[in-house]
Amino acid sequence: MAAAYATLVSAMNIINSLHHHPRPPISLHIQQVESLTQKIHFLLEFLEGYNPHRGYSNEADPLESRIADAAYAAEYVIESHIFDQFSNNGESMSYDDLYEALEKVIQDMASIEEEAKLIQGRVGLQHQLPPDSSRSSFIPQQSMMVGADDVKCQMMDKLTSHCHDLQIIPIVGMGGSGKTTLARTIYRLPSLKKHFHICAWATISQEYTIREIFASVLRQLNIEVDDNLREHELGKKLYQHLFHRRFLIIMDDMWSIDAWDRVINYFPNNKNGSRIVVTTRLSDLASKLSNSDIIGMKLLDEAESWELLSKTVFGKEGCPLELEEIGKKIGKSCKGLPLSIVVVGGLLAKSKRERECWEEIGENLNASVNLDDDERCLKVLYMSYKQLPTHLKPCFLYMGAFPEDEEIVISDLIKYWVAEGFVKAVSGKSLEEIAKEYLKDLIGRYLVLSSTTRKWGKKWCQIHDLLRDLCLREAEKERFYNRASDNVGINVLPPMSQARSLTWNVGREISPLNMSLLRIVRYEWIEKDLFEHVDQLVNSRFLEIGYRIIKEVNFPCSIWRFWNLQTLIVDCGNVVTAPTDFWYMPHIRHVEFNYGLRLTDPPNDQDGIVLENLQYLGKVINFKCSEQLVKKIPNIKELEISNGGKPYDEMYCWSNLDCLTKLDSLDCLFRGKYGINFPHSLKKLILRTDPSSFLWGNILDKIGVLPHLQKLSLYDGRFKKGKGKFKIGKWETTEGQFRSLKFLSLYGSNLKIWKIESSHFPCLERLHLDGLYNLHEIPSDFAEIATLREIVVEGCSDSAVVSAKRISEEHEDYYGEGALQVRVHLWRKNTAAEVESLASPNFLLNKSN
Repeated sequence: MAAAYATLVSAMNIINSLHHHPRPPISLHIQQVESLTQKIHFLLEFLEGYNPHRGYSNEADPLESRIADAAYAAEYVIESHIFDQFSNNGESMSYDDLYEALEKVIQDMASIEEEAKLIQGRVGLQHQLPPDSSRSSFIPQQSMMVGADDVKCQMMDKLTSHCHDLQIIPIVGMGGSGKTTLARTIYRLPSLKKHFHICAWATISQEYTIREIFASVLRQLNIEVDDNLREHELGKKLYQHLFHRRFLIIMDDMWSIDAWDRVINYFPNNKNGSRIVVTTRLSDLASKLSNSDIIGMKLLDEAESWELLSKTVFGKEGCPLELEEIGKKIGKSCKGLPLSIVVVGGLLAKSKRERECWEEIGENLNASVNLDDDERCLKVLYMSYKQLPTHLKPCFLYMGAFPEDEEIVISDLIKYWVAEGFVKAVSGKSLEEIAKEYLKDLIGRYLVLSSTTRKWGKKWCQIHDLLRDLCLREAEKERFYNRASDNVGINVLPPMSQARSLTWNVGREISPLNMSLLRIVRYEWIEKDLFEHVDQLVNSRFLEIGYRIIKEVNFPCSIWRFWNLQTLIVDCGNVVTAPTDFWYMPHIRHVEFNYGLRLTDPPNDQDGIVLENLQYLGKVINFKCSEQLVKKIPNIKELEISNGGKPYDEMYCWSNLDCLTKLDSLDCLFRGKYGINFPHSLKKLILRTDPSSFLWGNILDKIGVLPHLQKLSLYDGRFKKGKGKFKIGKWETTEGQFRSLKFLSLYGSNLKIWKIESSHFPCLERLHLDGLYNLHEIPSDFAEIATLREIVVEGCSDSAVVSAKRISEEHEDYYGEGALQVRVHLWRKNTAAEVESLASPNFLLNKSN
């Protein structure tokens, strides 16, 4: 059903994109558009209620396959004619050919519509289990563990025993039995963070890269990783950093003894109680790693299964008495496998709390009782997939296209879903907002795992291996995509000659593949200029290009031919100048040039295109915020800009920034003495300044009153002597400022005296100070802020470090031990013996090399 629904929505999106394009590349007959639209809407509504009672099968439903083929044919006819139009140098193609091809598609859809109506009349639509919209499901912030107290105690004993030798502790069990959950639960314990000097996590998987394993661990230790270093050089660097330190390394999901043999020599036996924990499904591999320290994951008994299921569905609320009996039967049917239990729990949590709904789920589960473990688990997971709302199925199956154990950046995933075209438009919401709701729903059903940490400063998510196997099976069955390999990518919707997406292509020449229908193209570290292929990529919606060498990239004047382009990301090592035709791309949503983009002034024509969909724009050099530009990008949410090169020129008009009333995030390099105004919608502000020309004046007062600002980073603001409020290197906040601020970072200033009151930062959670060499002390009032959880101090004076220790102790007196964590990175000028003696479990010191 995922393929059928996705292609219908995508075909509808193509028709709408043509309709709303001010200069459409082709014109469709109005009666054909109306007919296509009517039939697509009917079939979408039909699919949302169509739920044939088919058990698990290796064959796709025939009617769903016919719908997918017909919708795909509509897309193919329209997009291939668009390609022909451009490849024919603008000469008009035969309108009759287009009309006849679409007429055949409409006839096929009419035939399918008649069959669907017969099904409706004969048996009616058997709707999926109705969700309870009056409540949201219980979603725990951390993984729940039930029935694992014994193994947790066993693990803790092995990790903190008096054995000084390096010990290897394997955790072995079948897929979904809770190995990673146990390791993650133990890993997050504050007591272990105190016991070990170094803690790090590495995911191995079946498709592993030793170099990336080493690099991942080093990055977690805040060590810079040189991309030019080879595998053994990174391993040596890791060994040197671990030497003489007590470390805990978690190696998750190991499948091969070869992987172990290639890494173990880089973990020194320091004779100080260091430990390595390895999770694996393979008992023979576990026995090769250790003969005596193996932790075996057992399946849950009936009582434990019901406890986990109840917690998953109801949290602390408790199960209604009328559902308890059937709930226990459902828990028993999961045969003690935690993954099955929480996935079924996610399904129940989204269903009506009615016995009939639960009994239907129980009947489907009972059908898989006598299967072997792997097949039974797959059938249980399939049931949860089958009961997904139709609009979520394509998004879920798409997760299988990523490599095993991939940490998927959520913002990227959202853009992929939108570009593929299977996010259905809803009035009053952007496609990105809708896609985020889809992802939240999948997380709430325990089909996608969300992380509490960040990857390169971005939120990420994952999918369990067994669920990924299900995605790949269903995608192949429905012909939704072919996943060729990790280096080549995926093709969403068959056949290969008509591939729609080419992703994760690393270090290759431009593919000879037919590119005319590609929607997503991601080329990393290529040498040839992809823009030379603009005429072949006219239907692309997502282009990401990374060049192997610093390259002069020519932004083509024919960029407007990307008639439906939504995302453009370029990393070439040079600033690129966009042609005027950039302003004639009405569907563009995300533009990112990692080294810099020069924008031409928007055209002054009154009938010009407004980029209503543009939400992200960066990094723009010499950004001119003219009134004309403000009108062109009314819905911009994120900006990354600079006004470098002419520090005293008022032509940049940054006083108009406050007219961008939907701007959430602003990252700017500000040079000059003229005005800058900030929109009150800002939630995140990164302000970089040039100390040779910048005068603070009342700028912090402007920032302080922003009502929604949650994250503020100030870089290179010198708080220098001269005019303005910092003429003596002093900053004093006032009442009513920074009411919503949660994160504050100051970097590289000459600030000497800083005065605050705790009420000035009532919501502050994290404070980062870097390079404040002249700061005498951190204000003691930070100790009174109840929400403060972290202080990071790097490159600051000894007296500032000592004041951070006092804040830590006072905060502990106010709010208890462990409420505040302070991390100090010492530098060469931190020479006082007093500083090194300050270390404690909640006050961590790290010496720079």
